[in-house]
Amino acid sequence: MFVLDKTDPQSCARRGRLITPHGTIETPVFMNVATCAAIKGGLSAFDLKEVSCQVMLSNTYHLHIRPGDKLIHDLGGLQKFTGWDRPTLTDSGGFQVFSLASLRRIKEEGVYFASHIDGKRIFMGPEQSMQIQSHLGSTIAMAFDECIENPAEYNYVKNSCDRTTRWLLRCKTELNRLNGLEDTVNPHQMLFGINQGSTYADLRIRHMEQIRELDTDGYAIGGLAVGEETEEMYRIIEAVEPYMPKDKPRYLMGVGTPQNIVEGVHRGVDFFDCVMPSRNARHGNLFTWNGKMNLLNEKYMNDPRPIDENCGCPACRHHSRAYIRHLIKAKEALGMRLAVIHNLYFYNELMQKIRDALDGDYYESFYQKYRVVLGERNPD
Repeated sequence: MFVLDKTDPQSCARRGRLITPHGTIETPVFMNVATCAAIKGGLSAFDLKEVSCQVMLSNTYHLHIRPGDKLIHDLGGLQKFTGWDRPTLTDSGGFQVFSLASLRRIKEEGVYFASHIDGKRIFMGPEQSMQIQSHLGSTIAMAFDECIENPAEYNYVKNSCDRTTRWLLRCKTELNRLNGLEDTVNPHQMLFGINQGSTYADLRIRHMEQIRELDTDGYAIGGLAVGEETEEMYRIIEAVEPYMPKDKPRYLMGVGTPQNIVEGVHRGVDFFDCVMPSRNARHGNLFTWNGKMNLLNEKYMNDPRPIDENCGCPACRHHSRAYIRHLIKAKEALGMRLAVIHNLYFYNELMQKIRDALDGDYYESFYQKYRVVLGERNPD
């Protein structure tokens, strides 16, 4: 159940709570991406608690391929498998189908494609996606959809959206059945529908009007941040937001930078996810409250200060810029791990500060300050 506690009077920003069987998710929230049931960079479920993560996101396609969703089911589901006892979200596999474009064939029943590991032919449709996600036992399952590339031809997008709507109905029917089985890991698994439509505002609105009638537990905006300009993404969010149910959480998939998140919250988004904090960290690109930092820059070689003097993460509490830079340059695993810890802590703290600003009625001033600062290069 989603509880909307407050809406900012000067924007579309919202403060709420999603109450789940695995705990309450305070929104707005950033979900930490553990693609193969672990954060790349050597972080465990226990590390995620240290960086104040609320939701762990894992990948349906990758876990189906390896180690296999049946194995995870037999071991008690994703939470027992990983040791993570807070909410989880699994994506549907739709984005992986999009990313494997050269290996796929889309039909009404689903998608035929080849494994990126061994080339084995795989079929995945709405029912198969729900079955895999039910085996994983995630708190929130995502509907199976087609993630359309940008740009795409109008009529193709229109027909794809109609198919995604039909697939959503099949997802909902199948998940209702699975939730009633005796051996289901999570009989209260939630379902989020996904809005598509490329960068065509009229198709986005039309599709949102269709899928909101199916009354899922939440709704995502998918198919953005896949090549379009940032302003295009903001334009589509603004077009779709008025048509999204007010009493359901909104999720902007695969987004993004700290700036993107601040702008997304301003436009009414509640959930975010992105690999950016961990991926950037592994290459020495870090986020701070004074802007972005490339730790591999030579000027940090003998810098005794923490990455960010205003940060309370374990890396900043115990180590210097010089030390972490040395570790990354030397390709020591610890350097990558400390950098990832810092970036994830930063993202989760950013969401906490946004929630505090909404609670304290000073969100607009927070937005005006950080929408600029977070995109700049750290001068230190």
